[in-house]
Amino acid sequence: MSDRVYIFDTTLRDGEQSPGASMNIAEKLRLATKLEALGVDVIEAGFPAASEGDFEAVSQIAKKIKNSEVAGLARATKEDIDRAWGAVQYAARPKIHTFIATSDIHLKYKLDMSREQVIEHAVEAVRYAKSLTDNVEFSAEDGSRSDPDYLCKVFEAAIAAGATVVNLPDTVGYAIPEEFGSMVKYVIANTPNIGKAILSVHCHNDLGLATANTIAAIGAGARQAEVTINGIGERAGNTSLEEVVMAIHTRRNFLPVETNIKTESIYPSSRLVSMITGIMVQPNKAIVGANAFAHEAGIHQDGMLKNPMTYEIMKPETVGLTASKLILGKHSGRHALRSHLTDMGYDLSSEELDVVFTKFKNLADRKKHVMDEDLEAIIAEGILRTTDVFKLEYLQVTAGTTVLPMASVKLSIKGRSVKEASYGNGPIDATFNTIKKLADSDSELLRFSISALTGGTDAQGEVTVRLKENGLIALGKGSDPDIITASALAFVNGLNRLEYLRDNPLRHE
Repeated sequence: MSDRVYIFDTTLRDGEQSPGASMNIAEKLRLATKLEALGVDVIEAGFPAASEGDFEAVSQIAKKIKNSEVAGLARATKEDIDRAWGAVQYAARPKIHTFIATSDIHLKYKLDMSREQVIEHAVEAVRYAKSLTDNVEFSAEDGSRSDPDYLCKVFEAAIAAGATVVNLPDTVGYAIPEEFGSMVKYVIANTPNIGKAILSVHCHNDLGLATANTIAAIGAGARQAEVTINGIGERAGNTSLEEVVMAIHTRRNFLPVETNIKTESIYPSSRLVSMITGIMVQPNKAIVGANAFAHEAGIHQDGMLKNPMTYEIMKPETVGLTASKLILGKHSGRHALRSHLTDMGYDLSSEELDVVFTKFKNLADRKKHVMDEDLEAIIAEGILRTTDVFKLEYLQVTAGTTVLPMASVKLSIKGRSVKEASYGNGPIDATFNTIKKLADSDSELLRFSISALTGGTDAQGEVTVRLKENGLIALGKGSDPDIITASALAFVNGLNRLEYLRDNPLRHE
């Protein structure tokens, strides 16, 4: 049995199906490059048949990525497979990932097919995909609720048709670790040709057991884990890449396997996903949460001072949480900034560096020291938002105990500048009201939260909003030392994401 576990990252496909997490092409390319640098074996770049936007994004990623496999998802139909191949064919290592449901409840209520018909469709799909590329993965949707003997027959037929990977998904997060591990063992023992393919698992977190189920499956013999950064995904999310990788890294005595992940890139990757999607990482999130390596209790602090291993089972440096080696401030030059950004994993073009450097200088004039978190926020605002419909050009707010809060705003809408002023219950409410007038938006604010990116009174405020309009929900994020400006940037970002969702409707069958 191989001691290598392959990491299949689906942040760009399943992760993007988180409400409000849709990404534009520039953001997807940036994240795909980060995933390749992280060392993931497979990047599932999207669902090409879902929309023109998804097709174009997968195509662009396929053309750019050289080391990781690039996969496109397809239902078990010739049309979907053609669309997937049309997008991934440009990749150095293309993969087609096709799927069909195998549980009786899905067969009866979703597919209206017999078991024999599902096997026929699976075989036809895999065989056709195999005629386009040697690298084919087959997934049995809702596999954890499927009859084990039938599942083995489906996998046997898919492998015989040419599948190089067969995937057992816990699609609805129903499995229990002991049960799921036993199911993996059963599939391995009762699928005659399983040795010709890699057995993969794809777990969801509806019961909070996605990582536990994935670890149980690896212990039982699965050799590919399908995961997302920060565990984002539909409903309660997917298995978290960082949790699986660091469980393997930390408990080699229990899991004598290895991955190709460069663990030092985990935290920067997590930050990038959070910035792009606007989905904040909860403070107590394992591995990458703000409190993951924080110690407040006196007895813990005493132990940490004597030996960090008393209360830390891994070093923060292992996942990329290191102190800044270079203090950046208003006197720092372009070369120092480029060098530091390279150390952080960002390879910017000259034009992109110009944008970031200007924003860096503006921030450095207001903030004594610019931290890594500040730079990441600058990159997110300056580089990843270049195709936005709405851009904030000007904001002035009047507020106090004796005046009615009022905001004056100047927006650029598709390159045309417009101005407006409006009142509100407070400065942020006034700002939002004015932006909504300018954008002609009826969006409803579902969530508003503020956090500090770094310590100190001059820290940048990071604002996250959740907007709903015409049935669409989008997250917006903005950062600035002034929390009112950060709030305006977040609201504008949310409106841009609503625009993106309108232009790129995704089907989530």
